Amino acid sequence: MKLGSVHNQERFLDEVAKRLGRERRKTDVVRPNWKRQPQREVLSELTKDELVDLLKIQCTRIHTQVEEATADRLNFVLEAVIEQLGARSIVSWEDPRFEEYGISSYFANAVSKGKDVHIWDPNIGDENTMITEKADVGISFSDMTLAESGTVVLFSNKGKGRSVSLLPTYYVAIIPKSTIVPRMTQATTFIHEMQQERGFIPSCINFISGPSNSADIEMNLVVGVHGPIRAVYIIVTDK
Repeated sequence: MKLGSVHNQERFLDEVAKRLGRERRKTDVVRPNWKRQPQREVLSELTKDELVDLLKIQCTRIHTQVEEATADRLNFVLEAVIEQLGARSIVSWEDPRFEEYGISSYFANAVSKGKDVHIWDPNIGDENTMITEKADVGISFSDMTLAESGTVVLFSNKGKGRSVSLLPTYYVAIIPKSTIVPRMTQATTFIHEMQQERGFIPSCINFISGPSNSADIEMNLVVGVHGPIRAVYIIVTDK
């Protein structure tokens, strides 16, 4: 038997159709064309500045600190956040935006001041994860940002390890203002269009809404259960 092989599929599907009291359908499912799609109308009238305001309000509800910076002040704000967190070790993505926004120079300066900075290196495989789980802070860019829920959306690839936002004690998301959209509707539409145009999507897409938390036990909210205990969003005016 080959690993992952499927057995008795036809018989199983025939039995499901029988229990449903109908003939088994073997033609493709046609996507319905809904006349009304109210989910696309929610918050659609907001300007980009109003979306920023909504995002900041939501962040107060999800225990997330928000800072703002112009592109030329980004390193100054980032350094202040790192010092505030007391972080001595940093992990980040191999992402051209760090060079584009000048953050690579901050990393070089941080190393000169005795901090450990690790940039995700696809060539060393799982060693990245071992370094990341010991790091004080993970830093990444947000690929999309949902104002309604205070969510950053991260598209992982070989240079953008998903554990950067999940394993360190703290997490910092750099949010270009242009990435901010109203809500989940825009994110799922974009991902669907990505699949149609490219034929594939990232191997992992993370939706992160502030620090890790859980209210599973007696409905008591506990922050920092299974990931970063604190999250900071830095909204930056695009270059």
